[in-house]
Amino acid sequence: MAFGIRRKELMNWKESVKRGEIAILTHYWEDERFPASTSVTKVGCINLDQLSKWGEKYQLKPEWIHRSSYPHFDVFGKKQKEILQKEGLQEQINRFNI
Repeated sequence: MAFGIRRKELMNWKESVKRGEIAILTHYWEDERFPASTSVTKVGCINLDQLSKWGEKYQLKPEWIHRSSYPHFDVFGKKQKEILQKEGLQEQINRFNI
């Protein structure tokens, strides 16, 4: 379940993904499989080759891409913070207490 973001933020992320841009969105999240994680960062792009190449920078494997209408990686934990820092998204780190 996702929460803590505004509808406009989600819509902007979806539009960026569909335009073939690397789009990054963090939100609060609950998943019983990952009880220690309270947020997730979704990194998406409709262009799977571009998304795979982006993921290589952070040791993310192409098989980890969720192939949906909005292809994306789900990133959480230490890797989430590393990516947000390297991508210059300190606001998301602060906002979601990562």
